[in-house]
Amino acid sequence: MEPTLNPESGFFRIRLDFSYDGTNFAGWAKQPDQVTIQSTMESAIATFTRETIALTAAGRTDAGVHAREQVAHFDLPNLDRDGNEWDIENFAYKLNRILTEDIRIISAVVAPNDFHARFSAIRRHYIYKIADGLQTIPPLARFDTTSWYRELDLNLLKAASAYLIGKHDFATFCKPDVGATTIRTLESFNWERRSDGFLIADVIGDAFCYSMVRNMVGAVACVAEGRFEPLWIKSILEEKRRISDSLVFPARGLTLHRIVY
Repeated sequence: MEPTLNPESGFFRIRLDFSYDGTNFAGWAKQPDQVTIQSTMESAIATFTRETIALTAAGRTDAGVHAREQVAHFDLPNLDRDGNEWDIENFAYKLNRILTEDIRIISAVVAPNDFHARFSAIRRHYIYKIADGLQTIPPLARFDTTSWYRELDLNLLKAASAYLIGKHDFATFCKPDVGATTIRTLESFNWERRSDGFLIADVIGDAFCYSMVRNMVGAVACVAEGRFEPLWIKSILEEKRRISDSLVFPARGLTLHRIVY
């Protein structure tokens, strides 16, 4: 069942804000014979609403990618199957009791009819964490941090990333998706080295195509470890030829940090 832009007559819209550890999931979107965030959540909602629903998320995260604050919506009939009004106030609590601890519902609220988790969003904010130079990753940080054996120069990371800011055709960094545009606006691609030695990338844009963030991180890392000059990023962006999959950084270092509406 495909979600509609607006609720059908006799239905209303629920907005869910939630987070998840993507380690044990094959990404957001439903796939045959795979455990995904979407299928797990839809099953949990159906368990206590006794309704078949379809979740629409702000963005589809890849297998192994995490979310600190993801947003989705779905539509429910105005009354439950017993003719009663829905107990929205306790919706999040009830869902969290059914879901595994990999997924936590932060809030569940009635949304305006014209709210759309995907199309109403104006920007997405991702974070990528790297422990470079063979740093030791503490056990509790292993789920959302990528280890990299070479040391990465922070100034080179910043210089290379600057070439990607703005509105471009990001075909170089996107896996092909027939009929989908690869034109995106990247608002921010900043790096910092934290006090614990880890590198953190803040990546903010209007939208991202499949594997785009991990491709960009892998490319600028090539510059930061001395393999190319920063200007190389500009040249491959303009060529619009898909870069090698060997440059794609691991999923576990990527977290969807926030959706802005």
